[in-house]
Amino acid sequence: MQFEVKALKPADGVTLLALEAGSEAEARRQAQGRGYSVLRVRVRRRAAFFGRRAFPLVLFSQELVALTDAGLPLVEALQTLAEKHKEPHVQPVFARLLAELFQGRPLSRALQACPEAFPPLYVETVRASERTGDLAGAIGRFVSYETQMQSVRATLVTASIYPALLIAVGGLVTFFLVGYIVPKFSAIYGDLGREQPLPSQILMHVGRFVGDNGILLAILMAAAAGGLVAMFSRPQLRGWLFAQCERLPGLGERIRVFQLARFYRTAGMLLQGGVPLVTALNMVGGLLDARMRLRLDQAVREVREGKALSDVMESHGLTTAIASRLLRVGERTGDMGGMMDRIATFHDAEIAQSVTHFTRLFEPILMVVIGLVIGVIVLALYMPIFDLAGSLQ
Repeated sequence: MQFEVKALKPADGVTLLALEAGSEAEARRQAQGRGYSVLRVRVRRRAAFFGRRAFPLVLFSQELVALTDAGLPLVEALQTLAEKHKEPHVQPVFARLLAELFQGRPLSRALQACPEAFPPLYVETVRASERTGDLAGAIGRFVSYETQMQSVRATLVTASIYPALLIAVGGLVTFFLVGYIVPKFSAIYGDLGREQPLPSQILMHVGRFVGDNGILLAILMAAAAGGLVAMFSRPQLRGWLFAQCERLPGLGERIRVFQLARFYRTAGMLLQGGVPLVTALNMVGGLLDARMRLRLDQAVREVREGKALSDVMESHGLTTAIASRLLRVGERTGDMGGMMDRIATFHDAEIAQSVTHFTRLFEPILMVVIGLVIGVIVLALYMPIFDLAGSLQ
């Protein structure tokens, strides 16, 4: 869940922060951990499905890097982009950015004034680049990070589309057979005056009930679907379901690896941009579930005490066998950000392979199950006809 935090920092003044956290108290702790005095915390409202469109962050970043690399000053580059993007939902963002820059504030502060367009990771990446003087490189790393995260999400979405279509089509066909075809056959069989086999009797009763109450059942199913969506929007319920899934053999480890891959990729991107280690770990804690966040908090405290990151992460169960070894390599070479990015790349490939294997196995099984359900309905539907033909012979 995203929270909008109004906070005060002597160096920056009053600012708005967009934080990802499981609760209001956790968002408050994250802001205080960055040195802010919290003035207000509230849930960040998202745009409606048919409401305002999102700010094109990746395209904006690519165009900004291209213009600054061509030699344009930052303000002139932003003015050029403001002239190019005429969309109503984009113009206020450019106006606010330019107003902040004209007041002499740094780019990171200007970006922070637009939390609806620029996430905290983006702002921190730019703030770190202002210390190193490598703005184009920092934004380029964020674009690469966002592209990789979109690729992982696209893999998961693509893998779920075909099974979802199979379930939807199978459910509609079953509902049509039971709610429309079965009552027609039931009226015909009732006129014959013959006793029907037990499976057919059960099917006819179900068909008559569905046919008589079809509209009511459709309303109930729609209400149930809406209720499920509302329930899953609650972070507490999602966390509980997540914890139950993690207990399943095989699936739990895959979920843990997926969380760790996102965690290490984001932390690696921040470290490569010049963000301090402890700050980066605190910032990306929201990518982990509640139990792993608690372990991460303990790990961060031990890192502050001077313990090695690889030992601390391994002792708190926040690594895999590959991650532990690569973290040790990063400590020896001083390239911890690069090693974290390698960890995420390795596990992303592992997750993609697992998703491919699962879909190859799950889709045929799902087709067989749907075929069996429809086949049983059709068989029970025609059993009286087979029984009548046998009696005539």
